[in-house]
Amino acid sequence: MRSRVASRTPANALEVEDGSLYPALNRMLVKGWLKAEWGLSENNRRARFYRLTAEGRQQLERETEGFEKLVLAIQRVLRTA
Repeated sequence: MRSRVASRTPANALEVEDGSLYPALNRMLVKGWLKAEWGLSENNRRARFYRLTAEGRQQLERETEGFEKLVLAIQRVLRTA
């Protein structure tokens, strides 16, 4: 089973395998960046729902800033090439 992350890019642009997704979610739970609770999905199946904690939001901001700096650096290199 594959999980897809919705975005404004083509449908297959970002596919995350379950073998990568769930260990990553578990690491974020352990670090306190996420909270999880069990519930029912739209089709009445048992599912785990995740949400960011305040600490997770702060981490997301740090990661976003780092990513944006990386993108700018790559753009500068490409413009000089």
